[in-house]
Amino acid sequence: MNNLKKILQLLPLVLLASLLACNNTQEGVPTVGFVDAFEDSTIGQARVGFLAALKEAGFSEEEQTINLIYRNAQGDIPTLAQIIRYLITQEVDLIATCPSLSTIAAIQNTRDIPIFMMVSPTPALMEVEDAQGNAPANLFGVAENLNYIDTSFSIIPKLVQPKGAQLRVGLLYNQSEPQSVDAYNRLQGLAVNLGVELVARPVNTTADVQLVTSALLNEDIDAFFANPDNTIFGSFETIVKACNEAGVPVFTSEAGLVARGAVAAYGADLYQWGHQAGQQAAVFLKSKSTEGLKWEMVAVRKRVYNPESAERFGIKAPKEYKAIE
Repeated sequence: MNNLKKILQLLPLVLLASLLACNNTQEGVPTVGFVDAFEDSTIGQARVGFLAALKEAGFSEEEQTINLIYRNAQGDIPTLAQIIRYLITQEVDLIATCPSLSTIAAIQNTRDIPIFMMVSPTPALMEVEDAQGNAPANLFGVAENLNYIDTSFSIIPKLVQPKGAQLRVGLLYNQSEPQSVDAYNRLQGLAVNLGVELVARPVNTTADVQLVTSALLNEDIDAFFANPDNTIFGSFETIVKACNEAGVPVFTSEAGLVARGAVAAYGADLYQWGHQAGQQAAVFLKSKSTEGLKWEMVAVRKRVYNPESAERFGIKAPKEYKAIE
């Protein structure tokens, strides 16, 4: 009992020491805060690209030319807000955010520290512009609009034969994510123009995905389109497994999801997306000024397909699509 009491008395000191060890920073070098909203192998490539760009510009932990404070909210929104506030107390030089949930949380908590976003939609799609249509003055990095979705969705009628008179494509969208709802609305109009019936169902959390996907697959859909939102990223393996078992091919607008089992996509390379944001952040770190900087559109997009998935469904990818590496 006495030993237990001693352990409990020492525990706060152990925790404090652990925290200090995690944030052992070098004096005289810039400090970068990087926050991920959740754990995801595809989205994680953006952070790899971001840090690679910083290293190429001479900013790396290994060379002790940068302090990096990395945190992951593991999908918990209150934790995400706490992380941002913690980074503010640490007086970081910039906050790198991935994906949109992190970006929005950072915007809500600071108007002073430069924010370099990645895997985020445009400020308009995130609904963070002011009444005059201006993005927050401290928002930089790289964003994407919804134009690329048209290309990704339009390939489905060319590659998939309908079981009935009209091609039916299933879709899940997150009602709480503005960009997900915007993508759904856009695809509704596009589906009509393509003569496709869009069978869409809302989900609110990753916990809903398995049940709603099963219900969707019971409605005789011919293909599934993975809408670009955080819920789909976090539940993609669940979706692919269910669709494969039901004989329904999955298409997407995110190149990273093709490596995880989708048939084909036209979309941003997330490593390059992060790398582009990192290049911009490096300019800021070198100049210590945001003068001349503004948020940019994604520069690198890819047309890719998954050979194994394509073979599973007897689909021949167009020649302009390259096999995923």
